[in-house]
Amino acid sequence: MLRGVLRVVLAPLSPARSSVLHGTSGTSARHRRLCATMSAVGTVNTSQRLRALRELMAKPEYNVQAAVIPSEDQHFSEYIAQCDERRAFISGFTGSAGTAIVTSEDAYLFTDGRYFLQASQQLDQNWTLMKQGFPDVPTWQDFLSKNLGTHYRIGVDPTLIAASDAEGIVKALEPKNSELVSLEHNLVDAVWSDRPPRPANKVFSLDVKFSGQSLQDKLANVREELQKKEAKAIVVNMLDEVAWLFNLRGSDIDFNPVFFAYALIDQDKALLFVNESQLDSSVRDHLGSEVEVHPYDTFFSHLAKLNASKDSKVLVSDKASLAVAEAIGKDNIIVARSPVTDLKAIKNEVEIEGFRQSHIRDGAALVQYFAWLEEQLNEGKELNESQVADQLEKYRSEQAHFKGLSFPTISATGPNGAIIHYDPDPNDCAIVKKDQIYLCDSGAQFLDGTTDVTRTFHFGTPTAEEKRAFTRVLQGHIAIDTAVFPNGTTGYLLDPFARRPLWEDGLDYRHGTGHGVGHFLNVHEGPHGIGVRIAYNNTPLKPGMTVSNEPGFYKDGEYGIRIENIVIVREAQTPNNFGDKGYLRFEHVTLCPMGKNLVDVALLSTKEREWLDAYHGEILEKVGPLVEKDERALRWLQRECSPL
Repeated sequence: MLRGVLRVVLAPLSPARSSVLHGTSGTSARHRRLCATMSAVGTVNTSQRLRALRELMAKPEYNVQAAVIPSEDQHFSEYIAQCDERRAFISGFTGSAGTAIVTSEDAYLFTDGRYFLQASQQLDQNWTLMKQGFPDVPTWQDFLSKNLGTHYRIGVDPTLIAASDAEGIVKALEPKNSELVSLEHNLVDAVWSDRPPRPANKVFSLDVKFSGQSLQDKLANVREELQKKEAKAIVVNMLDEVAWLFNLRGSDIDFNPVFFAYALIDQDKALLFVNESQLDSSVRDHLGSEVEVHPYDTFFSHLAKLNASKDSKVLVSDKASLAVAEAIGKDNIIVARSPVTDLKAIKNEVEIEGFRQSHIRDGAALVQYFAWLEEQLNEGKELNESQVADQLEKYRSEQAHFKGLSFPTISATGPNGAIIHYDPDPNDCAIVKKDQIYLCDSGAQFLDGTTDVTRTFHFGTPTAEEKRAFTRVLQGHIAIDTAVFPNGTTGYLLDPFARRPLWEDGLDYRHGTGHGVGHFLNVHEGPHGIGVRIAYNNTPLKPGMTVSNEPGFYKDGEYGIRIENIVIVREAQTPNNFGDKGYLRFEHVTLCPMGKNLVDVALLSTKEREWLDAYHGEILEKVGPLVEKDERALRWLQRECSPL
């Protein structure tokens, strides 16, 4: 799953297998979500919203000539609750990545290549789409200083802008005599009359048999990092970091088993700031005397009482907000990547085994689904993209430890597959056609792991062009899967491995090749990844990290192709060890056939053919026993896993 739109309702953990994180009976998670939000390609008239916002901006108590509306919430979550979808509300664009800038006269939406097509379909005439990455298109941060006039007051909600971003913007604005203004109230909230309430769902503990490490051991590791950095305390503001650190999970953000909370850790105490009504007696017993619980809304006032100083600084994440920095004092903080980010990224052996087992069960559900879908199409049944996605969710829900989807299924037929983050509207989406390429990007949350897999199938007869494009994507996927590389190598350096076969044909794709994956947490996590973003060059891949392997190709208006597995970084045994560096490799855990009728065998090398046959043999061995009672699924699996 590429970084994108996520939302579904999660529920507290229950002993019953059928009580999934996103479920109430009678209707699918996808249907409920999509009925409550905008269509993936619908256009919203934003004229009245912008008029109301500009009237507020002009009032004397604010007096700002521009307002910045980012995608993130106060915890800098990639995936946010509906009440925090301010940028989507004001612009009509529902993609997960993007920043809006509204001036007295104009409105701009900045986003990246994954969303160019979607944004062009959703933005109305009030908006200018700023295609980040194109020549002469500045970042939204640079736009404020380079494209706006002089003596501008630019309003921001200080809880929604990173302290590091704010510092750079303030310096860049000085030559133009402009300033960044921290607003006491969020202006979009003031004009959003039907804004949903903030969720406050029950929190539950994750047993150490799944997490592999106690919260006491995790806190001890964080305190070691504090000593190394000579910091008085650390602020933990990212929701997945709080959940991981305390071995807790929640359901405040759809698809993501997290809850709204902050944490403050020093050498003596661990403070958790959370809505106390969300914690029952079992959670309090789990936390024990090790953790002090405080009300969520007292967090900022507590920061002001820390007595931090230049000689006794507090460590804050580079994703902490300007409001956090202002509450502690900008001179009293150390801004750096959170050590919790790095600790969480390297999975322990219990988590790794959980990834293996959850992907085997997930593979069984996928095999059942694709076998069923092929049969329906062969029988001439008319099913739309949303209906078939609901069937996949049903098969997943029957697997052990299933707790919900990890993101809304991208179920895309024909030209819809070229919309990289397509999200079918159950009330208005395409019929899946046998004679078109079908792309399915989907995943699940299990107690023992998070899955994310993309497969591209053609249930009829693909064209030579489609087969060639698919095979080039497959070759890039194999190149990543089989890569062996020295310690210290980053995903930035590995990314060309996936693109080289496509480049031979003059093809490419406008997204990264891989993202980190949480363990029963967010389907996207950092700090590592595989891609062209220079930030990926800051974090070498290390044993225990999980990452997706998902090259693709998209022909606008016709089809999309993507192949995605989750892989784990492992130590490699090599005949030599030049420089005593040690070498690494990938272990794939995703187990689902590739779709052999789309393979142009003539393009494959001998090693690539051997890899594909071996991969299919592994799937048959591990997934076969789980579908042996489903004759249709077993027949399909045996056929798809037969040698080329």
